[in-house]
Amino acid sequence: MISLPTGEGAGALRAAALRAGFTVDGLLELLGAPAYAALARGEIVPAERATRGVAEPVALLTRLFLLQQAVPADAAAGVLPLDGGWVRTTEDGRVEATVDVRPYAGPDGQDWYVVSDLGCAVGGAAGAKGRREDLVLGVGGASTTLAGITVRTPVGSALDLGTGSGIQALHASAHAGRVTATDLNPRALAFTRLTLALSGAGEADLREGSLYEPVKGETYDLIVSNPPFVISPGHRLTYRDGGMDGDRLCRDLVGGAADHLNDGGYCQLLANWEHLDGQDWRERLASWVPRGCDAWIVQREVQDPTEYAELWLRDAGDHRDVPGEYERRYDEWLAEFERRGVRGVGFGWITVRKTGAAAPSLTVEEWPHAVEQPLGPAVDAHFARAGRLRGLTDDSLLAGHYVLADEVVQEQLGRPGAEDPEYVVLRSNRGMRRATRMDTVGAGLVGACDGTLSAGRILDAIAQLIGADPAGLRESFPPRLRELVAEGFLEPVSAGGDVRGPAAMRAGHRPQG
Repeated sequence: MISLPTGEGAGALRAAALRAGFTVDGLLELLGAPAYAALARGEIVPAERATRGVAEPVALLTRLFLLQQAVPADAAAGVLPLDGGWVRTTEDGRVEATVDVRPYAGPDGQDWYVVSDLGCAVGGAAGAKGRREDLVLGVGGASTTLAGITVRTPVGSALDLGTGSGIQALHASAHAGRVTATDLNPRALAFTRLTLALSGAGEADLREGSLYEPVKGETYDLIVSNPPFVISPGHRLTYRDGGMDGDRLCRDLVGGAADHLNDGGYCQLLANWEHLDGQDWRERLASWVPRGCDAWIVQREVQDPTEYAELWLRDAGDHRDVPGEYERRYDEWLAEFERRGVRGVGFGWITVRKTGAAAPSLTVEEWPHAVEQPLGPAVDAHFARAGRLRGLTDDSLLAGHYVLADEVVQEQLGRPGAEDPEYVVLRSNRGMRRATRMDTVGAGLVGACDGTLSAGRILDAIAQLIGADPAGLRESFPPRLRELVAEGFLEPVSAGGDVRGPAAMRAGHRPQG
């Protein structure tokens, strides 16, 4: 395999890339949206057609770094520095890239770059077959998902555990005073150094090792991890296979979070987990959460063992292997799942917050629906609401004043022509984009929540209107009211009428990667 750049000349290459317009915006203008989107899926033909015969510097850099095409040496010399190991001269005197350099838009408009192994810039590594097992991937859907759900409040310290090409460390560099990045694969640390340098970001403290071993005894305000979560027999590919029995790697990451978080700190990671015979997956994952921590676990998808094995066998290119090898490995995978009693595998994200609370807030849910990205502000708001509700008795909850969240709308559903709707639904257009069905009492309460009257007073008025017992409503409704507040449909207001709690981020953002 071609040797990696040392990082020297990163500043000069960055300046050349910016000067040429080799940025996300520049690529969109050069390629057009369809070809740009295809490139993000790892399909190069539309981009190749769009750059064919184009002489501009941005087209040359696109062919060189994204399409892995050799270009004339004299043309390359007029666009970028040829030293530093980023490119090399071929036997026929042309110039080719040694690494994949992909423009990536930061959340505040930064022009960043992610450096990875050639041909591994996006998605799965279907080209992994025949390559070294320690290859390093670039930006994929998992990377951008984790970046989007991460809470981005300014912090003193952040840890990117299993950094890969350094995309999470790059994001953390924009809001953390100190960034530490670890990986079991030393080549990944080299790529992280290149990504940070070429993006003009500050240096990170890079450490080699597995899981929390490189940071033993240290604590952070934020831990992020896109770990090798694939549940597989063996440890073939470092970038994806955890090499532990079942989902133990993800379990150990969650279980060790409390020992490495400062008070109030977050640990956020992507994970796969097993659905085992005779066990409720929600209870099983809740048991992973360490004491003194709140947690929010979201399952986005579930695959049966056959689907799961096929996904990752194709990810590694095994379907293009020698005849019979794909089938042999497929059988091995299913045998392992059968031995462990696995009936399915869940995909999703886990957020743990260290609170020190004796009564933790644990939310474990299945949510396959579309969500708003970036979701980080909604994650922060979820835990803030959980913290406020933890100390509230039912009487205190009823004494509170509330308003309907700005992003919530009401839908009345029923048969066309009917005089009254069959039921009412509240729907949020932000964050998780939740919807909840309301009964008569609930609909009446949220309709009257303008911050003027307490929830208890509103319930008393509703009881009088419908002929119900006010004391009975006050006793039965608090769990529903608590749910409406916990999910962000209702927001508490202070005595002065100000809405309490973090507001959702309203700013837009450019497409990433």
